[in-house]
Amino acid sequence: MAQGQTTSQAGAAKAPENARGTAKSADAAAGVTPSMAQYLEIKTANPDSLLWYRMGDFYELFFEDAVVASAALSIVLTKRGKHLGEDIPMCGVPVARADEYLQRLIRQGYRVAVCEQLEDPAEARKRGSKAVVKRDVVRLVTPGTLTEETLLDAKAANYLVAVHDVPEADGAPASVALAAFDLSTGELEVGAVPAPDLDGEIVRLAPGEILISDRRDAPAGIQSAAERSAAAVTAVPGQSFDSLAGETALKAGLGVSDLGAFGSFSRGELATLGALFRYVELTQVGQRTVVQSPRRIGADASVIIDAATRASLEITRGASGDRGGSLLAAIDRTVTGPGARLLGARIAAPLTTLPEIRARQDAVGFFIDQDIVREDIRACLKAAPDVARAVSRLALMRGGPRDLGAVRDALAAAATLDQCLAPASASGLPKDIAAVRRDLTGVAVELRARLDAALDEDLPPIRRDGGFIRAGFDTALDEARALRDDSRAVMAGLEARYGKETGVRGLKIRHNNLLGYFLEATSANAKPLLEAPLSDTFRHRQTMANAVRFVTDELVKTEGKIASAGGRALAREQELFQELADAIRAAEPQLARLGAALADLDCLTALGELARSEGYVRPEVTDDPGLAIISGRHPVVEQALRAATSDPFIANDCVLGDAGDGTPRPPGFEQSGDARVWLVTGPNMAGKSTFLRQTALIVLMAQAGSFVPAEQARIGIVDRIFSRVGASDDLARGRSTFMVEMVETAAILTQATDRSLVVLDEVGRGTSTFDGLSIAWAAVEHLHDQIGCRALFATHYHEMTALADRLASVASVTMDVKEWRDEIVFLHRVRPGAANRSYGIQVARLAGLPGDVIARAGEVLAVLEDADQGRGSADALTDLPLFEAARPKSVTMAQTGAAPSPLQDALDDVRPDELSPRAALDLLYKLKALARGD
Repeated sequence: MAQGQTTSQAGAAKAPENARGTAKSADAAAGVTPSMAQYLEIKTANPDSLLWYRMGDFYELFFEDAVVASAALSIVLTKRGKHLGEDIPMCGVPVARADEYLQRLIRQGYRVAVCEQLEDPAEARKRGSKAVVKRDVVRLVTPGTLTEETLLDAKAANYLVAVHDVPEADGAPASVALAAFDLSTGELEVGAVPAPDLDGEIVRLAPGEILISDRRDAPAGIQSAAERSAAAVTAVPGQSFDSLAGETALKAGLGVSDLGAFGSFSRGELATLGALFRYVELTQVGQRTVVQSPRRIGADASVIIDAATRASLEITRGASGDRGGSLLAAIDRTVTGPGARLLGARIAAPLTTLPEIRARQDAVGFFIDQDIVREDIRACLKAAPDVARAVSRLALMRGGPRDLGAVRDALAAAATLDQCLAPASASGLPKDIAAVRRDLTGVAVELRARLDAALDEDLPPIRRDGGFIRAGFDTALDEARALRDDSRAVMAGLEARYGKETGVRGLKIRHNNLLGYFLEATSANAKPLLEAPLSDTFRHRQTMANAVRFVTDELVKTEGKIASAGGRALAREQELFQELADAIRAAEPQLARLGAALADLDCLTALGELARSEGYVRPEVTDDPGLAIISGRHPVVEQALRAATSDPFIANDCVLGDAGDGTPRPPGFEQSGDARVWLVTGPNMAGKSTFLRQTALIVLMAQAGSFVPAEQARIGIVDRIFSRVGASDDLARGRSTFMVEMVETAAILTQATDRSLVVLDEVGRGTSTFDGLSIAWAAVEHLHDQIGCRALFATHYHEMTALADRLASVASVTMDVKEWRDEIVFLHRVRPGAANRSYGIQVARLAGLPGDVIARAGEVLAVLEDADQGRGSADALTDLPLFEAARPKSVTMAQTGAAPSPLQDALDDVRPDELSPRAALDLLYKLKALARGD
């Protein structure tokens, strides 16, 4: 299935014809085996999913499901019996490798209904030889409801998102209610966003699946946002979007009777929660889920960044669509999955509240200064498990022994981390770290002691195999294991006791398949056992030629215990597993806070490590409407350059607007004053795009609470970041490169505020020169006059630098270059002023364009420049001789019939840059002679 397609469009296999309708009729069932009849009934109830039908050690698929799955998984398609006179297609996957195959199906967009055996086959046989093992679907696996460790990216959340249009009311603009739930951790976000901001929020969340109503059209932009984030779109019944049901489900998930402590929720928000939790209930077949306290989504919660800007700045995903090359990949120094997820969430949604930003900076600064504390904490965190996902799996009855171990190890890590912070706490901890430490102190002490006592060190992955409870923890389990594993020792002890009690010499316990266990004595020694009172206990069983055999009630009972010891040991371990899981469930609120504290510590220490290793500084974040970055660097390009070459990254300054008192002005930039808009000119490859992007990324990092790559930075809080750098098309929706450029520019000019940061590159280049120049000119005037925001506007239209003289808050800067022997050297440095050339021909030469193309381009450029400066006319371009002169020699000679002259041949061979003065003089005499015909 193509990503972003609705489930109904996915082609998920339907039940076979005449037996896959809405109900299985008696006629259709005639001649069908009981097992196949059961399959058809379950498949009919799950028509939009591939049905994995458990049969022993395999999940089997039949009919069209088998055809689809065999192609998707590249496994053999076979057949099993007949149905209505035709062979039944079949394929299967082993239970032991189910996660591997499940992952491949989910990535291709399929839904899978997992049908398990709900009883032991031996129990079914008691009902008759033809009785069918009870089976039913225990879960529906969809892209947004994954919980298995093998199916999830440890460093990324997996959100299930529900969206619901909220109509206009009382003149308020239309908005979209949105709820996002990560089933694997219980994280929940809910809120309403303006309709134009929906795509940015969807891309930020990067959900696995998006739920929409089947009663109305999907919210505008949802399909493109789904495609950008590679999410499946699933249409659910419209009645699922019920606000009362949403309120009830949220209360039940949080375990409260009133939602007042969690803020107020609109009817639209509760409706999306209703659809979301209803879908979770259906896919998890009623299993209880972990739900954490909801976080708010909305314009006041974080910096608004639209989808195009996220792609342009490559915040969490690089150009290839994965983490590689992104800002997140460059700054991620976390050592745990939860820490990486938290860092990604913070970078994707920078803060807008000054106290919160400064609190994070205080915490990061603490760990920069405390090297030993930071290193000790990071060393401890490396062994800390993903406790949130472990608790969620246990709550869903899907966990294993290693999930119990994860909780145990997380509690142990909490105690160790608390000790790491203890020495520093004497002098006072920053606010955020003090809050983290409170969540680490004394968490579930009794639970930890119980898990330590119960669990072995080396835990198996699957609970049904047993072997995870420590010896000595449970008496009944120890006895069953002793009988199972040490039956010889048990019988030897019984044998010794019987010999001592009876005084019969040579009394032995033997075993055979006919009698089982029995006591055997020689004929000569057996007489006491045949007489009272011993004969009442030792019952005669068999007389042989040289021996007599006996049994006792105790021996028979012991034999039965040995025979069932393995099953009883396994059953007892399952009981103990559930008891431990229930104890963990009772401690869910504490464990949720613990998981968040571990992630927070990892995120903060990682940012401290980053700042220490990369030389980042603490930015001064203020409410001023200005921006000053001294010697700023691009965090991604700097690291890439270091890895590829030994060349240093060239740092640059940027000062926009009134950055406040005390902000130094970089040398040479004094004349820019308090200009809010910089017009950036200079040739391609000179570093304009890097400079534009690094400014936006530094602002983003600062408001996320990170230190930044600069010598000094003073940043006035921005409410939105817009970036349109680079060209792309959207052919699937009939949009050319220029159309995409205009749509994105329109979004910026209509949504930016005076507190926004706008980064624009080459607006208007996709159309004619005069049209493009006009659009770019008007856009700068609008940014300056109407919006009043801080902006970097890169352009090749040198005429626009005149705006610096016309508009009070516009200044011109350029990327510095040097010319040498008709070549250019890129200095990658921003300086005041404007470029008077674009150096496009020189860049084309570097790119490897043919020499004759470069030469001809130079001729045409000279004509155009002469016309522009009044020395000639552009009409010369239409003059045939001008174009004739540029044609290849072979074409010109073929048309005229003339042969090349010796003088022309000699000139073609000249390489002026390679001639010494003496050689140049000799060449001049030679050419003069050829011209005379000598």
